[in-house]
Amino acid sequence: MTSQIKTVFLLALLTGLLMLIGGAMGGRGGLMVAFVLAMAMNVGSYWFSDRIVLSMYRARLLSRDDAPGLFAIVEELSRNAGVPMPRVALIPQEAPNAFATGRDPQHAVVAVTEGIMRLLSPEELRGVLAHEIGHVANRDILIQSIAGVLAGVIMYVASMIKWATLFGLGGRGEDGEGGNPVAALVLAFVAPVAAMLIQMAISRSREYLADESGARYSGDPAHLASALAKISGYAERAPMRAGNEATAHMFIINPFTAGGVANLFSTHPPVQERIDRLMAMAGRR
Repeated sequence: MTSQIKTVFLLALLTGLLMLIGGAMGGRGGLMVAFVLAMAMNVGSYWFSDRIVLSMYRARLLSRDDAPGLFAIVEELSRNAGVPMPRVALIPQEAPNAFATGRDPQHAVVAVTEGIMRLLSPEELRGVLAHEIGHVANRDILIQSIAGVLAGVIMYVASMIKWATLFGLGGRGEDGEGGNPVAALVLAFVAPVAAMLIQMAISRSREYLADESGARYSGDPAHLASALAKISGYAERAPMRAGNEATAHMFIINPFTAGGVANLFSTHPPVQERIDRLMAMAGRR
């Protein structure tokens, strides 16, 4: 199953879960209220995502004169991907990492940390930038925003069900049939966890796709694999301290968790799996 098909399947699962939990409320009125509220919160964050995240990490937008070599790489890779050249930003963090943000390819930003500029070779840095431009070309910000809206609605509605069930409210749908308070309460606890896991699976699927796209744009999967190994090794020894874990999915490597049991709830696939896939691509080439 390709990453694209898997993403569609997972989004459909989120939608189905939303319909299921909406039915448990016994009507569409509460579901519509929750949907409107979640849309308002998520549309705002999506529209201003680049400003919010860049400000959160104190990133500084660069000019071509600031980093001519970096701009040359981004410009070349953007041409290879067929997207407008994104803006380039520098994050004052020693931990090596990078991310892409922006609501569409016309408003994209690729940000790199000071640490990654020092740690990686030019070829490895090119691989990382190709991965981030892969996110831009694949419109991953939009896809993850849709997943965030659906998961947000599910969590909000689940909270409504908990309170309605505990206080004996609701329980009767528009068709006049009575609900099952016990089943509704169980679903209210299970559905948010399921939504979170599905949302994380979507994020992991997009990481695989960005790796594949980046390898094509750079023409060298092995250097991206080498970069992932170096960044991951550093993150395990010294995770990023400043920032917000809610933004972990944006980075090429999760900068806040060091693996282990946490991998089950990680927004990123296991690094070794990503490296193995990239090396397999390099072998085919």
